[in-house]
Amino acid sequence: MAEQIHIVASAGLLERDAELQLAREALDSLAVAGAAPAEPRERLLVFTGAAGLGKTSLLARIREEAVARRLLVLSARGGEQEQLSAFQVVRNLLHPLLAEVDEEAQRCILAGWYEILAAAVGLADHGQGALAAPDPQGVRDGLDWVVTNLAVSRGPLVLLVDDAHWADAESLAWLASFASRVEDLPVLLVFAYRPDELQPGSEAFQEMTEHSGASRIGLSALTPEAVAVIVHDMYGAPDVQSAFCREVWAVTAGNPFETVELVAKAQERGLPPVEASCPLLREVASATKGSGLVARLGRLGRVAVRLAYAVAVLGIHTQLDLAASVAGQTRAEAADAVEKLRKARILTGHQVLEFVHPLIATSVYRSIPADQRVELHARAGWALLDAGRGPGTAARHWFEVPPQGDDAVVEQLRAAAGLFMKAGAPETAQRCLARALREPPSRRQRAGVLFELGYSTLLYDPAATVGHLRAALAEEGLPPELRQSITVRLAQSLAHSNQLAEAARVTAEAAKTAESHQAWLRLQVWNLMWCAFDADERGSTARSARLAELAQRIESARDTSVAGRYILGLRAWDAVVRGEHKDTVIHYADLALEGGLSWTDEEWAFEVPLLTSLTYMYTDQPERCERLLARGIAEFEEAGWRGAHLSFAHTILGYARYRYGNLAEAEAGARLGLEIANRVGEGLPVHWYAVGTLITVLVARGNVAEAVALASRYDFHAPYSAAVVFPDPQTVRGGMLLLAGEYEQASAELVGAGARLDAREMFNPGWCSWQRRLAQTRARLGDLPGARRLAADALLRAERFGADSSVGMELRSCAKLVRGEEQLELLRRSVEVLGRCTAPYVLALALLDYGRALRADGQLDRAREEFSRTLTLAAGCAADLLAQQAKDELSELG
Repeated sequence: MAEQIHIVASAGLLERDAELQLAREALDSLAVAGAAPAEPRERLLVFTGAAGLGKTSLLARIREEAVARRLLVLSARGGEQEQLSAFQVVRNLLHPLLAEVDEEAQRCILAGWYEILAAAVGLADHGQGALAAPDPQGVRDGLDWVVTNLAVSRGPLVLLVDDAHWADAESLAWLASFASRVEDLPVLLVFAYRPDELQPGSEAFQEMTEHSGASRIGLSALTPEAVAVIVHDMYGAPDVQSAFCREVWAVTAGNPFETVELVAKAQERGLPPVEASCPLLREVASATKGSGLVARLGRLGRVAVRLAYAVAVLGIHTQLDLAASVAGQTRAEAADAVEKLRKARILTGHQVLEFVHPLIATSVYRSIPADQRVELHARAGWALLDAGRGPGTAARHWFEVPPQGDDAVVEQLRAAAGLFMKAGAPETAQRCLARALREPPSRRQRAGVLFELGYSTLLYDPAATVGHLRAALAEEGLPPELRQSITVRLAQSLAHSNQLAEAARVTAEAAKTAESHQAWLRLQVWNLMWCAFDADERGSTARSARLAELAQRIESARDTSVAGRYILGLRAWDAVVRGEHKDTVIHYADLALEGGLSWTDEEWAFEVPLLTSLTYMYTDQPERCERLLARGIAEFEEAGWRGAHLSFAHTILGYARYRYGNLAEAEAGARLGLEIANRVGEGLPVHWYAVGTLITVLVARGNVAEAVALASRYDFHAPYSAAVVFPDPQTVRGGMLLLAGEYEQASAELVGAGARLDAREMFNPGWCSWQRRLAQTRARLGDLPGARRLAADALLRAERFGADSSVGMELRSCAKLVRGEEQLELLRRSVEVLGRCTAPYVLALALLDYGRALRADGQLDRAREEFSRTLTLAAGCAADLLAQQAKDELSELG
């Protein structure tokens, strides 16, 4: 058998000199350059080809050569039967490092990512604790860090994945994303797969292998000369005739694996390697695959057939004891069967069994009679559980078992779904729960399954979630707590499907029948929040009054519950957008934060801590705002929420930095938020925030052309988001059109924004500057009286709110519409007020205008002073265009 394996491997490496040389050069470069490569080298080798062309043999040789160079090697294979097990390939890659060490060593390898990655890498019994389930991006980021750290600390690293066409979707998604990040790492990635057999959902991996600068090599069939070498080597006789070799090549089409199998069978049949044997070769070939292979297997006896079936069902790396259990055999019977299967070149291994080639595994699996296949999958599921492998490993077998109304299967599928959610694999969790629903679950289980199914799809398919959760709510006899949780998730999914009014209605109706005050209060939080985020809300005045009255009651009762604090946070935010006095805002924000607000509590909304943090930005307390946002980012990262949640946090932090004048960091934050959003997917709600913030910052820095291009790239125009977004997209677009000289279009956008926001009594000009921008537009269009009325009203609103930053900006806006002493006085006041708060960018804007007014009034020395201050401030906050304008003004004054 060892000789046979050697021959198969050798066949797979014939005429592969070019491929091996490319791999050796990459390995040599990696071994020499280590963590600091001095010159470009291969980072990604991709070998493709049909089954049997020698991909596995080639990767095995590359692995040997990497080990010989003392490189760290992580290797794994995809398996046809394992495709539905999330992160199976990832687990196999890391298994040698994690499986044989204790928890302390595992924590050392995974470091700060242990809790996030534990379930994904097969340590589900230890990780995650009370933390929320990570999102898929969080798990991918964690794997990036762990593998990068291994490459740097223990590497250089060679990562090999064979049969990638059978890898699970989650592993492929990570491999595709990681491959784009290895340019400066001591890492070589080597993949092999059959391109025609990549599964749906592997588009990112396929694109990566085709367009990321990979060396993509398609393996070709062997030439007649190479096949002749194999024939001569296997027969070991001097009288092998060339006609016989040529016929072997013709029958196998030069496929190395099929060539070895054909010659071996010809030897078993006693065929001499002469021309007279040629007519019999095609008959012999039929016995090496398909029905011929099945017939050959059948001749080994019932026990061997049963064991081969069990291994085919269990998949790669099957333990002998487990195969025996599934086959219903004693260990001795199974061991005897293994020897027969090894001699017949069907299985390899002793304690860990595999088929000699995936082609054989596929043929054997497909030959299992349907009723036996179902029985074996059912036995495999329970055997894996009995062996301590866990419901996540057993889950794939229940997909092959017809529904039977088995409550135990339903519970195992629910448990598996929970593990997959903790592993950051919600789509696999959803498949488990969908299968549980088909079982079907008992009446007492059904609502829970529907609820969990809805929760599993919330991240990526809120529309489907709505259907599942409505069905769950329709179940009779729901426990009150479950009904409340279903209602809250339903409202979330409706809101994420742009049905905010319906989300508010659902929570309002549920609140009417709440079983307790705390349940009622929790539903009020969600109802009031979705009302506040509904861009087309009707009755906002009544809702604000209801919120104010409820917040006052909570304060009077000294209610420190989580729900009470969330109500107080919403009250603070409502006071911001309505333009109530800043002292009211700060009062309620402080109360909300007294007991703390969690950003990652899955029972509550991260939006409320986010909004509460921003109240300090609008009330000129940027340090408090930034501290709270930094805490939120840290919580998201710790929990593995590194997708849309983290994008929101970085974007909003960027917006806050724009507001108080750090434009370089503001741009960096907005770009990071947009980058994360793009990694998660296109067209997400967070894109409105990220794109709007980045456009705002780019305009402030003078990069109007880039802002316009960005708006075009992301369709940043009507129809706008159904949810309230800040900065307001319609206002941002109007301001951009204003600077581009498109005054009529700018006016239309800004008038629309104003009508919409005023109808909802969102009066604070510090929250949305539509009046200030529209006043400028009206002035450009020649309507100076109308412009002045708009600016004056905005100033009144700002003074009512009382934040210096808002008042100072509106004073400057009014000043731009008048001349002479009135302009000088307004600008003086603007500079004075803005000097009392942390707003260097807008202060610099006011100083530039003040300097120009002073110059026009003949006060050149004072003008020079203000231009110098402008330049210092503008340079300090990276307002490049503003700094250049100040330089130009100083140059003109000499």
